[in-house]
Amino acid sequence: MNKMRDIRIEKLTINIGVGEPGEKLDKAMKLLKSITGQKPIQTKSKKRIPTWNLRPGLPIACRVTLRKKLAEETLTRLLKAVENKLNPKCFDNLGNFSFGVREYIDIPGIEYDPEIGIIGLEAAVTLERPGYRIKRRKLRSKKIPNRHLINKEEAIEFVISKFNVELVGDE
Repeated sequence: MNKMRDIRIEKLTINIGVGEPGEKLDKAMKLLKSITGQKPIQTKSKKRIPTWNLRPGLPIACRVTLRKKLAEETLTRLLKAVENKLNPKCFDNLGNFSFGVREYIDIPGIEYDPEIGIIGLEAAVTLERPGYRIKRRKLRSKKIPNRHLINKEEAIEFVISKFNVELVGDE
């Protein structure tokens, strides 16, 4: 098999959206720090929505991006929290997938913290092949050819073989 066709995890982004700044956001940041061991960053709102009391620049969520070995280990734990079951609708046509964890106490190795309460989170996984660097490099950046892109079926096959995930639900 050609090693340029191997699929790997580029990054795992874990996101908690709380919708308002303050105590809830601090709890979410503390939770992400305890799950990943890395410092989360705040994401700010871009639009003004008066009915939700949102204005541009207001911190409303936090996220952590993990790469390489740490991303793989954390993804394994997050998939166990959803009992290694994913819906085929979780996958997009470019081979990426995302899923939600309803309560963080479902994640193995994480205990309930009364200060935090119950919070859910979302995990988004970006897959890539060797050679994807050509779209990000500064000199002579190019588009990745269609024959080298990861499609939905290849992504599903990769997740099933690598993480023993079972597909549930209908397409």
